[in-house]
Amino acid sequence: MSTQWPQVSLGDILRLQRRPVKVQPDAKYQEIGIYCFGRGIFHKEPRTGLEVGDKDLFLLKEGDFILQVTFAWEGAVALVSAADDGLYGSTRYPTFRVDDRQCVPEFLLNYFRTDSGIHQLGRICPGSAGRNRVLNLKRLPEVFVPLPSLSEQQRIVALIRETAIQIEEARRLRQEAINELALLYRSILLSDNATQKMPMNELVILKEPDVVVDAQQTYHFAGVYSFGRGVFRGQAKTGMEFSYPRLTRIEAGNFVYPKLMAWEGALGVVPADCDGLVVSTEFPVFEVIEDRVLPEVLDVYFRNPAVWPALSGASTGTNVRRRRLNPADFLRYEFPVPSRFVQLKLRRVLAETEPVRTLQARTAEELESVLPSVLSRAFEGVL
Repeated sequence: MSTQWPQVSLGDILRLQRRPVKVQPDAKYQEIGIYCFGRGIFHKEPRTGLEVGDKDLFLLKEGDFILQVTFAWEGAVALVSAADDGLYGSTRYPTFRVDDRQCVPEFLLNYFRTDSGIHQLGRICPGSAGRNRVLNLKRLPEVFVPLPSLSEQQRIVALIRETAIQIEEARRLRQEAINELALLYRSILLSDNATQKMPMNELVILKEPDVVVDAQQTYHFAGVYSFGRGVFRGQAKTGMEFSYPRLTRIEAGNFVYPKLMAWEGALGVVPADCDGLVVSTEFPVFEVIEDRVLPEVLDVYFRNPAVWPALSGASTGTNVRRRRLNPADFLRYEFPVPSRFVQLKLRRVLAETEPVRTLQARTAEELESVLPSVLSRAFEGVL
């Protein structure tokens, strides 16, 4: 942080202002939540006062500064926008007004998106474990914010805002390119008039869990993103950190999905960089019979949102968030197997476009690093 700027106590910048409401049983109340790491506010589904019950609610007004007490240590801070005005927060979302004679509210928000700002909030969130750390509002004066002049704050805010707009535009263009490639791959499959439907049990073989868990060993897990975004490298955990007695080791080219989220497009083929990782028994893993269908064909097909409703129908569970796609149901799924010519054509096109997809992945990582770098430089006084 810049040593040239005055350090001002957060207690001198913020004034707590809460607006309690009397919850009416027949009225509707839409509450908010706050993403961690300064990623803003999201809106929850409206509920009646009867559904809210005896929970205390508070009205939000544009310009309110919120420190979410249970996740402030993880950067759960936000500024209420015009789109959030009139919504509600629980006791976990105390609202403050920023003294605009000293501080531009958006400047303060950006400070708490930096490592230094999050670290300071962490110091006043005591607790023995991460999920039990609660912000101590009485200790807000212990947090000091570097404050240049108002004009300098406004200049920095404008630069950060413009950078964020440019990043979002770059992300939009990148996503358009990804979508166009996906359409190209799907069009190859759809162009085949010689497909033959076969049950998945003739195309893949369910693997049995083959790793006996040792409490002292470390296991690197894989996961599967929803909405057709594929398999990814997850966290490493020791055997003492989970309760599964067995795991399944995955290999490049295997097909895998989580039972609970398959209906939402969480299915995919294991990429090379996930070879040798493990998944829990909640993730059925299948070996692909490649002389009948290529793994790439399965990967492209099951990333298509048009396919997911059929999987949803096979999934069991009365609650939409608890639907489970059991392996027996998946193995009965009728898959339209393309001709070998079309399968090999798809493989060739995927190989030819691999450099583009690699560039897109690298660009995504670079875009994620731009804003933190700009924020760091801004509060070092070098922007």
